[in-house]
Amino acid sequence: MARAVPFLTFQPTRGRGAGEAIEAYTSLFTDGEILSMRRRALGTPGEGSVELAEFVVAGQRFRCSDSPVEHAWAFTPAVAVWVDCDSVAEQRRVFEALGVDGREYMPLDDYGFGPFGWVEDRFGVSWQLAAPA
Repeated sequence: MARAVPFLTFQPTRGRGAGEAIEAYTSLFTDGEILSMRRRALGTPGEGSVELAEFVVAGQRFRCSDSPVEHAWAFTPAVAVWVDCDSVAEQRRVFEALGVDGREYMPLDDYGFGPFGWVEDRFGVSWQLAAPA
């Protein structure tokens, strides 16, 4: 059976490295875990950067890497990681942490469908955080 896993391509030349992002994400969630991380060998393009990593946050498995090539594209807020937080307190804690040096699209509020907030983190990944009403 096929299995879909979201894949994030980071661009360290733009100050957005996968290793730092993984550490930040896994520290924010109680189930945060780095499953594997392989770095590029010395003497190769992008040496020392993340060649391939897999981690879990909020019950979701992700894969990612650092691109040794700078691309014209970047992450877009049109594709976001949706997280159903267990409480408003957790939602607030995660939202505030992700928002440091990031960008707020929708501040934490009740928009008619329960507590919600949308933020882009300092790595360029967009997060939509919901909590129970």
